[in-house]
Amino acid sequence: MSIIKGIVALLFIFGIGYLVSSDRKNIRYKQMGRMVIFQMIISYVCLHTSGGIKVLAGISGFFSWLMNQAAGGTDFVFGGFQFVEGGSVFFFNVLMPIVFISALVGILNYIKVLPFIIKWVGKGICKITGMGELESYFSVSTAVLGQPEVFITIKEQIPKLSAKQLYTICASAMSAVSAAMLASYMEMVDGKFVVVAVFLNIFSALIISCIVNPYDPEKEGLQPSTSEVKAEKEPFFQVLGTYILDGFHLAVTVAAMLIGFIALVTFLNNSFDYLFNITFTDILGYAFSPIAFLIGVPQEDMVKIGSIMATKLITNEFVAMGNLGEIIHTLTPKGAAIISTYLVSFANFGTVGIVTGSISAIDKSQGKTVAKYSMKLLLGATMASLLTASIVGIFF
Repeated sequence: MSIIKGIVALLFIFGIGYLVSSDRKNIRYKQMGRMVIFQMIISYVCLHTSGGIKVLAGISGFFSWLMNQAAGGTDFVFGGFQFVEGGSVFFFNVLMPIVFISALVGILNYIKVLPFIIKWVGKGICKITGMGELESYFSVSTAVLGQPEVFITIKEQIPKLSAKQLYTICASAMSAVSAAMLASYMEMVDGKFVVVAVFLNIFSALIISCIVNPYDPEKEGLQPSTSEVKAEKEPFFQVLGTYILDGFHLAVTVAAMLIGFIALVTFLNNSFDYLFNITFTDILGYAFSPIAFLIGVPQEDMVKIGSIMATKLITNEFVAMGNLGEIIHTLTPKGAAIISTYLVSFANFGTVGIVTGSISAIDKSQGKTVAKYSMKLLLGATMASLLTASIVGIFF
């Protein structure tokens, strides 16, 4: 039954892609099929083999250990404030570790460990997907560095990219998450789903681009060589300080977004409940429940999960993960797996603005190009998240 539902989910997602495709005659079915099969192998190995389960447990345990190390700095600065009776303060215990993880990313980038990994994994993905050197490189680097920082690694190529290449790299940026965020996500959802989603999202964005935005990289004109991520030339401690401050700014930005969005949703829920005896999130749940059902969510879960899917789209993944934490004990294992993996991406309205602004800062004309297809970009990134969730749902 899960396989049948999975096939229905894939047909639904690819059907939407076909309808909005910019070039239906040249959809890259061969590359799509190859990557979908590879995603299924990854999901099966990670979720249903002893070796895969041990690897996922090891990765999750490693990030939990990193969170404990990050607590050293948080305890020193905010000791006595991060815990409250019966719980903990979200900002200190979930967001502040981003500062420490960001510092580690900076160190690994400075000593060229990350450039080495990104270069060779990108080459491997290029061989598997046939999507081109730039696209494969970027799909890996965005999963490590996140956006908007990842755009800096190809800033010299961005002004020269075609509109189709630009769409693909922006979709990859919205469909992935940065390494600095993983530990925080694992505090909110099951770590194994976070890791699996990171792996699958690399391919999901490329698969969706094959149908929504098909092109042959070799015939597109420019295929820049991106052999490595360029580390900064500044002194080590200056670079480290920059990454630490960037991590802190990111944590504060996320906190501000959470305050605003959660307050807004609370206001809408109370207002709708008072006026219509139904909450705003309940309405969203009913509106998105058919989509949830079509990607394999069990019928008893589809309204609740539909509400969380909608919340992520209009706010961000942190708000949605918070809502998921409140109801996850009421969901079936399959429903929990699908929504957990769906949430691990940056596909929301706010990220469209971040991506457009990032590209505009590098090249204004390319920023205008991205702005023209911003809604199609959001649709493609959301479809990538749906695809990742559907693939995982097949194995539950």
